[in-house]
Amino acid sequence: MTHSAPPTEGKTPAGDPGPDDGRTTRPGLLMGRPFGIPVYVSPSWFLVAALITVMFEGQVHDVVERPLSYLVAFAYAVLLYGSVFVHELSHAVTARAFRLPVRSVTLHVLGGETAIEREAPTPGREFLIAFAGPLVNLVLAGLGLLTHALVPLPDVALLLVDALTFANLLVGVFNLLPGLPLDGGRLVRAAVWKATGHSRNGGIIAGWVGRAVAIACLVAGAYLATYGTGTGDGETGIGWLALLWSALVASFIWVGATQAIRAEHVRDRIPHLTARRLARRATLVTADTPLAEAIRRAHHDHAGAIVIADHDGRPLGLVNEKAVTATPEHRRPWVTAGDLSRGVHDDLTLPADITGEDLLDALRRAPASEYLLVEPDGRVYGVLATTDVDQAFTGI
Repeated sequence: MTHSAPPTEGKTPAGDPGPDDGRTTRPGLLMGRPFGIPVYVSPSWFLVAALITVMFEGQVHDVVERPLSYLVAFAYAVLLYGSVFVHELSHAVTARAFRLPVRSVTLHVLGGETAIEREAPTPGREFLIAFAGPLVNLVLAGLGLLTHALVPLPDVALLLVDALTFANLLVGVFNLLPGLPLDGGRLVRAAVWKATGHSRNGGIIAGWVGRAVAIACLVAGAYLATYGTGTGDGETGIGWLALLWSALVASFIWVGATQAIRAEHVRDRIPHLTARRLARRATLVTADTPLAEAIRRAHHDHAGAIVIADHDGRPLGLVNEKAVTATPEHRRPWVTAGDLSRGVHDDLTLPADITGEDLLDALRRAPASEYLLVEPDGRVYGVLATTDVDQAFTGI
């Protein structure tokens, strides 16, 4: 249950450009757009909902007869993820209040994730965005305690209130653990950022603390599996389930913390990223040129890309590298280069001197596999492939 930092975190800065038409894969089923923010539910949620229903049904059966007990247990699973949804929506709304673009909210097997397009500009705003989620859960837990104490409820409603109170308390406290990718790690990052004046220092420290938290979760699960239950068959099964779940949570935290550390190292390289240095030399051909001839010319020119141009040399399209590779050699004399090209519109045409964050922002605005680089006078300098941008960050 965490909000995500900038798009560079957990991937190369160019991101996954996806198909050439710019469409991106949805993270799950679209459930709605509260405040204009798309909310998705991952298919993995249904598996968890079924597991929660089966596990909680035993308690419900003490007060409700079957099969109604299964319906009440499922209602608890839905309400539990409703609490997670409110947690994530709190991150999103707070980020929106600070004019940070929010891409989506996704509920999945381990809780949820809020995808925020850009990093908060100050440690104070980072702190508030991170704290908004756990704060809502703790408030909901407090309201649950007040409801239990002050409102007379039937047994089923009281069971659901108590279960949700415990769940919100657990979610709130767990997310305050001081390590990335948890919200508590964001708080540590913000605090170190404020103290040192460098967000990078906070990210590195919070990432290493996150790794320690992951190890602690795994050790706690092993302890509960070994000493926290009795020796009966039912208790043994619960112990192994606790170990399995703690291992899953620990791996999630470890991977997230590692990605956060890596993201800081990636940011160190961003200022040195230049399109001109990464560009491939381009061979210009007309659209009716056979593909085999276009490839021959590219080899002769020691070029790594093919650009469609008119007879005056004005660029009209980019030949897709993957499409060329997928075309069998025996068909290349009968296929024209124009058949494998896409038009060059403004978003796919970049100045050859673009660098750093400006370059990455341009790639994110119009995801594609290739971009045309031009000189200030409009002459073609070359082609920038996103695979080459990604390659610049490998080995980090």
